[in-house]
Formats: sequence, C-alpha cells, structure tokens
Amino acid sequence: MDQEYITNFLADEDDRVDGIDKVTGRAKYTADHHPENMVYGVFVTSTIARGAIKNFKLNEAKDAPGVLEIITHLNCPALPGYNPWAKDPKKKGFEWRGLKPFHQNLVYHYGQPIALVVATTWEKAVKAASLVKAEYINEVAETDFNSLRKTESKLKPSGEYKRGQADAYKQAEVFVENEYYMPVETHNPIELHATIAQWDSEDKLLVYDKSQGPKGTQSELARLFGIEEKNVRVITKFLGGAFGSSLRSWPHVPAACIAAKMVKRPVRVQLTRRQMFTMVGYRPMAWQKIAVGATKEGKLTGITHHAISNTSRYEDYREGIVNASHYLYECPNVNTSYKILPLDVNTPTWMRGPGEATGAFALECILDELAYKLNMDPVELRIKNYAVLHPQSKLPWTSKFLRECYDKGREMIGWSNRPATPRSLTENGKLIGYGMGGGAFGASRGNATVKAVFTSEGKLLLYSAVSDMGPGTATAMVSIAAQVMNMPSSKISFLLGDTEFPPGPTQGGSTTTSTMGTAVSLVCDTLKAQFTEIALKQSPLFNGLSEADLEFDKESIRSKKETNKKISLTELLKASGKPQIEVLKESGPDPAVRSKYAMNSFSAHFIKVAVDPATGAIEFLKVVCTGDGGKIVSPKTARSQMIGGAVGGIGMALTEEALIDKTTGKYLTDTLGSYQVPRHRDVPFIHTWFPDLADPLINPMGSKGVGEIALIGFASALANAVYNATGKRLTHLPLKPEKLV
Repeated sequence: MDQEYITNFLADEDDRVDGIDKVTGRAKYTADHHPENMVYGVFVTSTIARGAIKNFKLNEAKDAPGVLEIITHLNCPALPGYNPWAKDPKKKGFEWRGLKPFHQNLVYHYGQPIALVVATTWEKAVKAASLVKAEYINEVAETDFNSLRKTESKLKPSGEYKRGQADAYKQAEVFVENEYYMPVETHNPIELHATIAQWDSEDKLLVYDKSQGPKGTQSELARLFGIEEKNVRVITKFLGGAFGSSLRSWPHVPAACIAAKMVKRPVRVQLTRRQMFTMVGYRPMAWQKIAVGATKEGKLTGITHHAISNTSRYEDYREGIVNASHYLYECPNVNTSYKILPLDVNTPTWMRGPGEATGAFALECILDELAYKLNMDPVELRIKNYAVLHPQSKLPWTSKFLRECYDKGREMIGWSNRPATPRSLTENGKLIGYGMGGGAFGASRGNATVKAVFTSEGKLLLYSAVSDMGPGTATAMVSIAAQVMNMPSSKISFLLGDTEFPPGPTQGGSTTTSTMGTAVSLVCDTLKAQFTEIALKQSPLFNGLSEADLEFDKESIRSKKETNKKISLTELLKASGKPQIEVLKESGPDPAVRSKYAMNSFSAHFIKVAVDPATGAIEFLKVVCTGDGGKIVSPKTARSQMIGGAVGGIGMALTEEALIDKTTGKYLTDTLGSYQVPRHRDVPFIHTWFPDLADPLINPMGSKGVGEIALIGFASALANAVYNATGKRLTHLPLKPEKLV
C-alpha cells in the first residue's frame, strides 16, 4: 500500500528544479568555491567557560609552516560595528549582534573563538592552531540550568499575559498540572557552516556564505565595516540544510572578513562539527509548568502556562514558548509567564518551530492528561474547545482547516482502534498505543522584489536574492510562474542566492513561499499585461478585441472565442522590436488583512506505536502528519517538508539531547557519534495529508507555510501514544526506553 501511495503521489508531479545539480554534485555549496589565491582560517577556541584571557603563547604557532597571520583581540583592527555609535546618545548607529570575535579578552563560554590562524592550506592552519596556547583568569561558571532556574534573582522576566482570571484552573471541576522539560537540541545540518571572504578593494567585499538571508548578511557586514551596502556582495547558491542556524551571522562570518582584509587574500573559514555545537546556536533548554482546568463536559475554563529557557551571558535570546496557549483553544481564562536564565554558554537561536515546538510539547501533553481524567477522547476534547475566532485578538482567521486535519488524521491512523484505557491493547507481545498532538504557527507574508526577463529564446528568467536551504523554494516559484503564465515549467528558471539580484526575504518562519510567491505572481501578471498590450497593438489577429478577449495558453496569446487565432510570445517579442522584456516588481504585506484577521497554519500529528514491555523500545507502527498549509503550491516539496519535520520530531522525542558538563561548560555530546540524530532505521514511512484549501486573503496563491507546523506537535503525539501504550507519562525529552521498564 505504501508503494502504491508513493506511485500515485509522484505520478504527475514535477521534480525539483535543482535536483539534478544536487544529486550529480554540480551544485556548489559555500565551501566548494575556490577563489584564486585563497587561504584558510582555523579557529582556536577557549577551554574555559567564564573568565578572561591573560596572555597568549604564539611563537611556536607563528613559526609553523605556511602560517600567514594569527588574529586575536591584541591585533584585530578597529571596526565601526565593534565600537557602537549608539553609546553616544546624540548618534544612532549599528552594533554587531552577539559575540564579537577578537574584540576583547573576556570569555563567555567554553569553545568560544579566541584566535584565528590563517595559513596557506587547511592542514597547516589546523596544525598551527593546535600550537596556540592561552593562559586564563578563570572564574566559576554557571551552566546548571535545572539548579539555577530555581533562583528567582537570576531570571529575567520576558513577558506575562493574562486573559480573565489568573490560575482559574484551580477552581475548575476537573484539572491537571505537570512539569515538562526540553533539553538543548542542536541543528546539525549536513553542510558545515562556512564563509569565504574576498576584498576586491579597501571598501569592496565579496562573500560566499551559508546564509538563510543573503540580504541580511550583506547589511550586517556593510554596517560592521562602515562601507556602503552596495559594495558588499553575498552569494549563497546552495545550502545543505540549516533549520534556523543560518538565520543570522555567527562569529566565523566577520572573522573571515577580518582575516581577508589583514592578509589581503581570500580567506575561507569553515567550522568543524564540534564547533557547530558552540558557535551557531541551538534550541534552548526549557522548563515548563502547565495546568489546565475544565468542566466535567470538557469545556476548558483555565490555562496556566509558565516557562523558563536559557540564554547566554552576553546576549538575551527569547522565543514564543507560551504563545500557543494564548490562542490555540477557546478558553476564557489564560495566564502565562516567560523568563530567561543567562548562563555561561553560547547563545541559543531559532530552530525549526522555535518556541512553539517546545510549548506544544507541554500544551498537547497536558490536554492528553486532561482527556484521560475526563474519560474523553483526546480529539473530541480538542474539537469541543475549537476556536472559531482567535481567542486573544478576537479576530477571525483568514482561514482555518484544523478540524479537517483532525478528521482525516484519525481516519488515516485508525483512531477508532485506540484503547480508551492505557496499557490494555497488545499485539505480538508488545504494548500498542495511539497518540496525537497539534500545533500552530504564524502565517504571513513579507517584502520581496522579483525581476522577470523574457528572452528571445522564449525563456522566462526570474531573479531574487532569496536563498533556499532545502525546502524547494526555486521549485515552488517556478511552479507559481508556470501557473500564472500558463507555460511549461521547463521554460522557466528561478535564479537566486546573490545580493546582486533584487532583494528577497530571509528564509525562515514559514513565510518564504507566501512572500516570494506573491512577488512572482505579481511580476508575472505585469509581464502578461505588457504582452497583452503588445498583442493588441502589433497583431492584426486581434483587431477589435480587448484585453478581456485574450488569454495565455502554452507560450502564446490567443482569442478566447476563436482559439485558432493565436500568436506566440516570442513572435510578439520580435514584433515589439525589443531584444527582451524586463519587469521589476515589489510586493509586501497587506495592512488591511493584518489589521482585520488572524493568520496561522495548523497541524495535527497522529502516531501508532508498539512498546516492548521488557526493554522499553519504542517502534512506530504508523505515522500520519496532517497540516493546514492553505493551497499547496508544490505538492512534492510540501510533502518533503512534512516528512522532514516529522524526522525532526522523531529526534526531539526519542534521541536528541545535548549534554553540558556542569563544571567546565564543555559539551559532552559534540559529535554525530555522541549526539544522536535519527538514523534511517529510526524513520518509518510517513503519511502526509493537506486539506489543500486556499486561504483567500494572505497571498494570491492561497498558500500558508508548512515548514514549522511539520514539527510542532509531533513530540507530544509520540509521548501521548507511549502513554496510551504503557500507562507511563514521560515529561522529560527525549523519551528514553529505560524509563518505560
């Protein structure tokens, strides 16, 4: 059946437009570029978590073969972005966000870059970096999250919310409360982070960078070095995954640029796998205490949700852990609080489903607990508290098809076979359980500009500086253009990942298709209007006809009534006397929609598991992931997005946990051998389903994002299935088999 499902799904779907390049090795990722005369930079990192560098011993490293320069805080040139103008109240300026490499001698976390060795080969740079020695003034580090979060004075308040009465759950006829814990999770994309920097003159910089937002990187570097933005070019043609780790520039980006300026040669800085754990962010660890109360009939009367997550000592990172509790379900009384705990660790960052994925684990599990206490089906409990209007803003949603996801999900998983009593269903000596979990994420659109060029060969070229970290942005944009222009996708190319192109958005937050697709749709509509004008003026075929009488069909314009009267677009271009037609269009959000409607995508994940009562081993028997992502622009890539999110959810639920030594601050799990991501054998066949119903307001395509909702709610669905199978409620991720024995 699964093979039949795949065959039917793929039967008439287009392949990824960049698929051949990727599987044949023609695709060039950042570190694959090799400018002439390029040299290599390798970081030296701190071996303490808190303190200061007393001095360096560099002589042996400087004398090593091939060494060109060793950069530390002692010889790093002054940079405008390192000495913020904003400290002068009369001036407004830019300060480099986060850790400033080589700016001062302070150490904020273990593995912090404290020096960069530049040498003629990577091997020589690695060898010389091992010879750099540092002496420290060591201070006692604070890295123990679970202990320190209990000290109120160490916490920073980051927002409170109250609707109705606080802690109303305590007066409910039925209530449950519990605590949930999320460990540190790291992104671990296949492609290591890298930057290649090349100064073509004192104020002209070319950068190859693994970036989810080339335009953002361009702006940051221009302001860091105090040069004009147009003099910085950032190229990101391909990304080998990111999951949020490339949403901002990390220390290796300015380090490569500083080094290239100092040695006057192109410099490549590529992180090692171990450095990926300490330099490019992670999902923060989080503690949550959540309680829900309801009537005996299952109507929610109160939700209380408190959360604490960690940040670094040098930068405050916050995310929306408690946000979904405000609006996912209809409830008159909701109060939440969120606090952050600064520790001597590196800064967390956005990771797929940031905040909402963490919060959904607690919210969806506590609702499952409530369902059992009420002796009610968990899906029926959610339907009973289905929010028709956004409970927080009281606005209607642009669209909401979550109920359809509930219905289809339970049909596909065989929910009617779910035992109401935990640990009561067995098959082949194993405990069988069913669970579900849902979630939501914002659905909006931002600003983007696209240039369209129609050539004399009949090709349509679309240009934007947006990058594609893997979800298939180029494929989706080609599909949108093909539909609008009514021409074959084989004649359309989407060129991206270069700041020389028109501005594109940073790829993140499940908004890229909505944002870019709107701009592509707009530029294609404008191009069609220009061709229509040429046709009416230049072609005698259409004498006496108006724009309303014409339509586009297979690279031609024809009369709607007399379809044999048609002319190709290339003929029209020739008749216009132009070598090509160029159109540039910018689009942005619609303020009227934003002010009158709530905008969200929704998910509902369903899982059937078997648990070995002797070992606690968890086996997937069936996985169904449903998502309300509006109209699905590219079914194949949308399905891939849902599968990828589910794999991330498997990792979150079963394997992933970054451990830090509480004394030294060192990561104990900083390789793919010790930090366990899901392997092929851990991943079952994943069924996906979308209502595929257009949102009428967010964008012309009717689409909403699916990247985040693909993960949000999955871990809770698995935890709930495990409880249904075993009767044991696990509240600490990952779900370890030994806890079930």
